[in-house]
Amino acid sequence: MIESITSFLQLTGFSLISWQMMVMWAVVLVLFYFAIYKKFEPLLLVPIAFGALVANLPTRGIISFQQQADGSIQSGAIHMEATVETVEGGAGVSKYHIHKIEGGLFDLITQGVKLELFPPLIFLGVGALTDFGPLIANPRTLLLGAAAQLGVFFTFLGASFLGFSTLQSASIGIIGGADGPTAIFTSNKLAPELLGPIAVAAYSYMALVPLIQPPIMKLLTTANERKIRMKSLRKVSRLEKIAFSIVVTIVCVMLVPDASPLIVMLMLGNFIRECGVTDRLLKAAQNEIINIVTIFLGVSVGITMRGEQFLQWETIKIIVLGVIAFSISTAGGVLMAKVMNLFSRANPINPLIGSAGVSAVPMAARVSHVEGQKYDPGNYLLMHAMGPNVAGVIGSAVVAGYFISTLAN
Repeated sequence: MIESITSFLQLTGFSLISWQMMVMWAVVLVLFYFAIYKKFEPLLLVPIAFGALVANLPTRGIISFQQQADGSIQSGAIHMEATVETVEGGAGVSKYHIHKIEGGLFDLITQGVKLELFPPLIFLGVGALTDFGPLIANPRTLLLGAAAQLGVFFTFLGASFLGFSTLQSASIGIIGGADGPTAIFTSNKLAPELLGPIAVAAYSYMALVPLIQPPIMKLLTTANERKIRMKSLRKVSRLEKIAFSIVVTIVCVMLVPDASPLIVMLMLGNFIRECGVTDRLLKAAQNEIINIVTIFLGVSVGITMRGEQFLQWETIKIIVLGVIAFSISTAGGVLMAKVMNLFSRANPINPLIGSAGVSAVPMAARVSHVEGQKYDPGNYLLMHAMGPNVAGVIGSAVVAGYFISTLAN
């Protein structure tokens, strides 16, 4: 009887359960708690948490894990091998053969990350959903978005001191921009072996913006500064917005060509929004496309949270460095606003909007607005905060392109 029970259990997944799996189940429950009960960006955390749950179950036909030459474990992939056949006359004919590693459903879904499809598509949706008018109306907030990249460079240096390579340090530093797609895009180029923990850290901190930023904002500002009411923004014409999309595309691509996939898709989405003649495309970019990609990207990030790989000191260091990067970026934006006020007393900036310089759109802008209303219920900072928020999106993409162009090429 005991032998029969033992034989039966060996046929099930119970015999494959490890302590790492059980620890990750607890992590998944925490993520579900933040997503469902605290409502901290559930559109991100729910698919990430569910992907992490699947990664830590003894599934079959869902995902395969391959041992890499460097000892790391990665999900299954599609490999392309090119062969050249010489025909009469010396002309070369290229034939490509696709070989798929044995795997399952998530092996295919995660190719959107590995082939760098999902991050640019997310940027398309972000561009379609975002009004660049506040930045155009108040261009000085561009400085707040630039200052919020401080955490990226600080963490780049810090990671180097902790033993990470230059390429790995740059990828970890991008977490400070609070931009998940950009972090994925950069690490895929520079340090693919760290893609999992970097993506998890970036998206986790994006979702936890309402928890992380307020204490830093309160620490660095006075009660009077939090009550500053900014002047109403002027109305920006449609022509200005269209021209802005085109000019930013040209300038950014010329300066940092390696950021082209992100910048081009961001501005394409915004151009579709502002041109006024592509309603069907706009609705698709704002709804179906970004929603579908968010689901696939979320589970792709979550599936990297396999216990054996995730519960390592290297991953813990990345998580800690990520929160440091994000905190310094938040502080950089707030402090820049205070510095700008020294030279613009007639038209001061509420320093709370400086925290929106990280590119978590529109979460960071909403946090600035909510924090401002705690001290002055009649103070509406949302549209003002969207200026640095949009600048942060562009800034993080430019910094990522700079790292890729200078380190990978």
